[in-house]
Amino acid sequence: MAALQIFRINLVFAFLVWGVIAWQAIWPALRERARADALRPILYLHSLRFVGLSFLIPGVVSPELPAAFAGPAAWGDLITAVLALVALVTLRSRAGIFVVWIFNIVGFVDLLNAFYTGIRLGVSDEPGIQGAAYYIPSFYVPLLIVTHLLVFWLLLRKDPSTERQ
Repeated sequence: MAALQIFRINLVFAFLVWGVIAWQAIWPALRERARADALRPILYLHSLRFVGLSFLIPGVVSPELPAAFAGPAAWGDLITAVLALVALVTLRSRAGIFVVWIFNIVGFVDLLNAFYTGIRLGVSDEPGIQGAAYYIPSFYVPLLIVTHLLVFWLLLRKDPSTERQ
């Protein structure tokens, strides 16, 4: 089986499994919490996105990994990690939910851009050029996309803590 086929299978299974986990485990644990309390664990997860800087490290990735993919993916992840940390710090303030919106839009668009750029530049055609960073798009990115969608849902729904008052 070709590497590209295996990569695609990994991606499909990662989205499927993370979707099931979100539906059966994450959402039930978050749905009754106040918005800020429900957002906190997701923001913790996204504050680890600095790991995307791995795309810039020779030896971790192949020298053939296009810089047009690696740079934006790496720096977009770092910016998103910083925004997640800022959102965590400001979560209980008036500006907190606004910062979460900014974090979520920037982070989600960053991931969509990385997917689009990766496909356009053929990164997914030869997953080996991703080197050790292969697990970022094949395992971690589906989790990040699923949790970004959860954040959109949490931001758009009525805050359960306001319904109790």
